[in-house]
Amino acid sequence: MSDIVTNDIEMKVAAAPPAPGRQQQPRRHWLALALVLAAVLGAFAFGIHSRIQAEANLRNVNAELGVTSVSVVQPKRAAPAQELILPGSIQSFISSPIYARTDGYLKKWYFDIGAHVKAGELLATIQAPEIDEQLSQARSTLATAEANLKLAQITMDRYQGLLAKHAVAQQDVDNAVGSYAANKAIVDADMANVRHFEALVSYENVYAPFDGVVTARNTDIGDLINAGSNTVPRTDLFHIEQTGMLRVYVNVPEEYWRGIKPGVTGADVVLSEFPDQKFPGKVVRTSEAINGITRTLLTEIDLPNPDKTLLSGSYAEVHLHVPAETPTFLIPTNTLLFRTQNLQVGVVRDGKVELADITPGHDFGNEIEVVAGLKAGDQLVVNPPDSLVSGQEVKIVQASLPGGESH
Repeated sequence: MSDIVTNDIEMKVAAAPPAPGRQQQPRRHWLALALVLAAVLGAFAFGIHSRIQAEANLRNVNAELGVTSVSVVQPKRAAPAQELILPGSIQSFISSPIYARTDGYLKKWYFDIGAHVKAGELLATIQAPEIDEQLSQARSTLATAEANLKLAQITMDRYQGLLAKHAVAQQDVDNAVGSYAANKAIVDADMANVRHFEALVSYENVYAPFDGVVTARNTDIGDLINAGSNTVPRTDLFHIEQTGMLRVYVNVPEEYWRGIKPGVTGADVVLSEFPDQKFPGKVVRTSEAINGITRTLLTEIDLPNPDKTLLSGSYAEVHLHVPAETPTFLIPTNTLLFRTQNLQVGVVRDGKVELADITPGHDFGNEIEVVAGLKAGDQLVVNPPDSLVSGQEVKIVQASLPGGESH
């Protein structure tokens, strides 16, 4: 009986449920294990993701480093009429040396340097007694010839009257007519000789040939005056210049000759003596030929000078308003590429560079004129590196508009 009771008690003990504390301990163990495993897997996944992201960033950085960053600027159109500044020489409209036409001694002069004279005014008087005596002799010879002519005419008329009455022979009449013709020829010759010496005597008075100013007086009272010969040089008495209108001569470079149109092209003359003033002139003529040595076109500009403000011989700056024959552009000089080929610039199109040949025009210092090779809207690389080649990919980091604004 006791055995039965003992077995019954052991069965009850075996069938009884476990204690609460002992039942939760395995679950906590597995939950902790799951959390640790999840943390390990999360850290592993985060590390893989970070590595993938870093590799992607590295690839992007390498790609960006492989593309050259550039700044660009757009060319701006040049003015339709550009101002060409060239050195010029101012000269008087008429400049004439006054020489003597007869030999003698200077008796008197009436105007000195700086004097303004009118055409026909007496400048000086030359004393030439030899010429005066030759004129007197020529007049006496003419008087003798005229007397002989008068006698020959009387004789001819008388013989012609007697011939009508058959009182003289025809031969006598012919002799009288011939004598008259010979004497008339002598008179004509003597009259021409008188006019010759009268002209020489008139040259004893030296007159101004035009309105102007006396710029030089090269003689004085008592000086020997020579009209000039094969052995003796002629005497330069005065220099007179007409300064109411001035001529300005300028040499225009060959590339601009097509824009120089006489009567159309305007010009302003600037002198250092008048820094804030421009004197308007006009192109009146050109040499119509390019100088083979200087490759320039000699151009003349008429410059009014009514107040005699400007002086001949002055140096001047000539501002020519030359119309452009074809549209041109202005670009900064720091966009140029100097290669063994032609002058080039780098033009960015669709993210790539194209090296374009250009034809330069006038150099303005910080800017240069481009005659051919560009079009409006082109983006030019600023400060292009020497390694720049066509087809190279670039990235624009700054763009400037034609007016100089950036965006």
